[in-house]
Amino acid sequence: MPSAETSGSRLPHRPLASYIDHTLLSPVATEAEIVQLCQEALEHRFRAVCVNGCNLETARGVLQGSAVSLAAVVGFPLGAMATEAKLCEAEACLLGGAEELDMVLNLGWMKAGNLKAIATELRMVRDAAPDTTLKLILETCFLDEAQKTTACRLALEAGWDFVKTSTGFGKGGATLADVRLMKRLADNRMQVKASGGIRDLEAALDFIEAGADRLGTSSGLALMEAFKKRFP
Repeated sequence: MPSAETSGSRLPHRPLASYIDHTLLSPVATEAEIVQLCQEALEHRFRAVCVNGCNLETARGVLQGSAVSLAAVVGFPLGAMATEAKLCEAEACLLGGAEELDMVLNLGWMKAGNLKAIATELRMVRDAAPDTTLKLILETCFLDEAQKTTACRLALEAGWDFVKTSTGFGKGGATLADVRLMKRLADNRMQVKASGGIRDLEAALDFIEAGADRLGTSSGLALMEAFKKRFP
């Protein structure tokens, strides 16, 4: 996690809200909570809302016609299901109105060096969703630097749009070092989403400064409140 050091008075290059994927992925999230999440996203003009597939219909009903994108997770949070299951879930999410998909990397394959299977899976999902923003969740807390590097390379080669640090359900979340590494590896051809444990403004500004193009967080309201106090 970032240090408690403040990013000073430096403002992000664009409005803070435009970095935020307002997220609720709890398995016990209710319909009312999803509606509230989406209403908050509309009020603050967040970049996207990110939900589980079963909540897409509810979210779409609130967000339809707005500038807030609708994202859903695939293979979440373990990434260990069969490729066919991920494809089925991805297609169901697209039918449900998802405009962006955040999919978890198969970590066992990465740890074992089964790169051909990973490359095939990434390409199959890309082919199934050619016009959809795709984000690959690396779950960086389980990978060493070489594995993170390889995962970013495979995502780039498969034409994915983002690499993302974490699910928020692993043993650790985003780190500045990982975001900097991923930003360098993305080579201006992919974007980077920092996610997992981003709960205060100092952390958010630090991640943006490190190169994050998106912030996945359930603390969007707290970030906006703190931002408005600091930069009235």
